[in-house]
Amino acid sequence: MHKGIFSFLIFTFSLFSAQKKPVQIAFLSDVHFQDLYGSFSDHDFKGIINPKTGKPTILRTMDAQLHSTRIFNENYFAFLKALDDIAQKGIKIVAMPGDFSDDGQAYNLRGLHQILSKYHQQYGIEFYMTTGNHDPVGPFRKEGGKDDFMGQNGYPLGIYSKENIGKANHKIITKDIAESGYLEILNELKDFGFYPKKKDLFWGTPFTQYSPKDYSYEKALQDADYTQRIYDVAEGFPVPDLSYVAEPVKGIWLMAIDGNTYIPRNLNGSSKDPENYKGASVGYNNVLTHKKHLIDWVKRTMAEAKNNGKTVIAFTHYPMIDFNDGATAELKSLLGEKKWQMERVPEEEVAKAFAEAGLQVHFAGHMHINDTGIRNINGRMLVNVQVPSLAAYIPAYKILTIHTPEKIEVQTEVLNDVPHFNELFPLYEAEYNALQNSGNTTIWNRDILKSKSYHDFMLFHLKELVRLRLIPEDWPEDFIEKTKNFTGENILFLIQNKEQIKKKRIKPELFKEWTMEDLLLDLYKFQSADELARKDIPYERLKQYKILEELFSAYQGQNPLTVTFRKVFKILSLLSGGDPADHYEINLKNNTLMRL
Repeated sequence: MHKGIFSFLIFTFSLFSAQKKPVQIAFLSDVHFQDLYGSFSDHDFKGIINPKTGKPTILRTMDAQLHSTRIFNENYFAFLKALDDIAQKGIKIVAMPGDFSDDGQAYNLRGLHQILSKYHQQYGIEFYMTTGNHDPVGPFRKEGGKDDFMGQNGYPLGIYSKENIGKANHKIITKDIAESGYLEILNELKDFGFYPKKKDLFWGTPFTQYSPKDYSYEKALQDADYTQRIYDVAEGFPVPDLSYVAEPVKGIWLMAIDGNTYIPRNLNGSSKDPENYKGASVGYNNVLTHKKHLIDWVKRTMAEAKNNGKTVIAFTHYPMIDFNDGATAELKSLLGEKKWQMERVPEEEVAKAFAEAGLQVHFAGHMHINDTGIRNINGRMLVNVQVPSLAAYIPAYKILTIHTPEKIEVQTEVLNDVPHFNELFPLYEAEYNALQNSGNTTIWNRDILKSKSYHDFMLFHLKELVRLRLIPEDWPEDFIEKTKNFTGENILFLIQNKEQIKKKRIKPELFKEWTMEDLLLDLYKFQSADELARKDIPYERLKQYKILEELFSAYQGQNPLTVTFRKVFKILSLLSGGDPADHYEINLKNNTLMRL
């Protein structure tokens, strides 16, 4: 009898422990998947042969990668590495906040489907996706293609969905390179959150009429149909909205918000013309004006969640909170209103609207940065977690651990080492030689092919992106010209003379060890990686930046160059000193965030 009671107690304790096990969700954003080893349904081109592997490979050029805010090729291997990590950790839920593809081409969607299905079948991982501005590029399918695929002997190859839309001399025509619309994406990827799963305890859309109490899989399946998920973005312009909320495990609601807002270019034009819609990259600022039903839906869902004892975790492609750590005003003052992707900074009204709707925790992508934004509005706290991209510096994903309804933990997992990341390097060697032969005067730095790790490769990508694109596009030409030969010592002497430096016991010769190029790159490192950038900047240099920031902040004069540097170091200070962005705990009861 005692033995029976003892066994019952053990069983009860085990059951209780199992129920109390923390729920973990991995967030993989901006994967920008392109299928290196895919194929086209209407063309026999399988890519060019990689001499290192003997495999045909469909890839973009290195030149294209180093002029883009994302890479197109090596992120394929990083995606597999991240999924392997997640499987090894035993995490069973993966949320993907958009740009899971790179323009939603059919062959890439098929390849993505195959990979996600494989990890679902082998490891029991359930995937929940939402759309980004690259999937789809517009609400409806449209013709497309790229000029910068890799062709034979390193020369560019154009791949287009029809004739006469590209400029490459060597080209391939396939319908599978067209940019899919919502319908095509829904049909290919419905199993990954866009449709209800039989094991989901609840699933609904902004247009759903049923409540959790009268939920059934059959009802949800009807509401998931494309025709049931349409709204008017403007009068007479019906477009899809693939938002949904799902309950993958008891007590947790995952809210996937489709933040894409495709606004008509011409209200007198056709609503069915895919070219008659603007892009969605501005994000939530357009939701406030053209997609207000989302805010009402969030408010209703949060109220239902509260009544039913559910914890809501939202994810969208777009940030809800300014991601510049308070530096936006300084950046606008220094660079202008339209630089540094300022048009993507959400207005404060966005955070206010969603905080007042009851939302507390939101994961976003889009910016390819690691960041945390917090707003406390009328006693309500909203935390926006920026998930880095696997296709940019710093390559990482986030793990959310829900310990209790009030206490959740966020951890950043950086991908330093990725198997096969250098597999395509022989093809880039051929490209480099072809560029040299063409007499091109601006060629990417061949040293990137000496990278020893994926981390180093992505850091080199950022370095080249800053040199080839961001400095020319973002920064005043006269400022860059005046300072191009500056070292840290030159910058120090702008604000202090030798006597003042001696009194402060500063050693100016130590400031010679870094250049203006280093300073600007470090600025972009902090923008991209937040506190994680400190590992990639020498400690002594960080101390010297602090000294310079303090010296320049005290400057009251009007010298234009000195004033510019005062702004630069103010921005550097703000970007490097924001809220915790690596490993931290969110307390939803006390509205606090604590670094771990």
